[in-house]
Amino acid sequence: MQNFLVLVTARSFGNADNKAWELLSSHGCEVRHLKATAEESLEVQLEQQIADADGIIAGLETYDRTLLNKAKKLKVISRYGVGYDAIDLAYAQERNIVVTITPGANSDSVSDLAVALMLSAARHVPYMHQQMQNGESQRPTGVEMWHKTLGVLGTGRIGAGVVRRCSGFEMDVLCYDMYENEELKAQYGARYVDFDTLVRSSDFISIHTPLSPETSNLFNAEVFAKMKKRAVLVNTARGGIINEDDLVLALREGQIGAAALDVTVMGTPYQGPLAELSNCILTPHAGAATYEASSNMSLMASQNLVQVLEGHLCAHEVNRPTP
Repeated sequence: MQNFLVLVTARSFGNADNKAWELLSSHGCEVRHLKATAEESLEVQLEQQIADADGIIAGLETYDRTLLNKAKKLKVISRYGVGYDAIDLAYAQERNIVVTITPGANSDSVSDLAVALMLSAARHVPYMHQQMQNGESQRPTGVEMWHKTLGVLGTGRIGAGVVRRCSGFEMDVLCYDMYENEELKAQYGARYVDFDTLVRSSDFISIHTPLSPETSNLFNAEVFAKMKKRAVLVNTARGGIINEDDLVLALREGQIGAAALDVTVMGTPYQGPLAELSNCILTPHAGAATYEASSNMSLMASQNLVQVLEGHLCAHEVNRPTP
């Protein structure tokens, strides 16, 4: 059996159970789980050890040309998640490094959080909790989700999961996507509309689209001016899809009712004006922070990595370097 050195940088990798650890061990992998310490950051440890690594199970850290140049043996970066915008894909291709992702592994967890954020923002749950902790009992007036209009941008696994969950509220569902999900149309009455119709008509908007040149700052001052005054905007996708400066003004001036963001441009920890607003909920990119998602992503990321290291095609590759 061939032996491989594997670096793991994803913080919650293997926390839920031993399935991923056992898989890697059974395929001859020596695993080093890198974690930031008070003395040494994760990035510094990665720079020091990447030269000897055959594979990496990667978190959200950046893999740019400078870092990849230090990799002498690297064959695969197996992302613990689905986003790979932090990886210089073109240069990885040039260096014959395969990049893989774990689609679907955390879909249920992120869908759950998106709906939780909708409800929490609609009923001001964090604000009321904070008031109670301070010995006060404010009761801000909220809005119901029952029989309202839901707008979903991106109807892949997560967006579709949100639609299914919100069907219990008997919501009118509007969708915006290049590809129409026939199941959502047939079983949940979803209607695909243009972006302008969706933002004007929706009481709740949930974002599930990648960050790209087309979606960067998609939600901006012009869009907020078109939205309903009590609309709730939820983003569990990527920071940058919303222009956050414009969002601050829209929330302060009451152009929209509330926002709930699991992702921001700044990332975590967040220190910006959105944190000062009572009608904005911020969570630390926690969509996948469940035991179930951790188990699923750990195992799938390990399977992807082993397949590439052992010379097999992987169904979840986002590039395929030329031999």
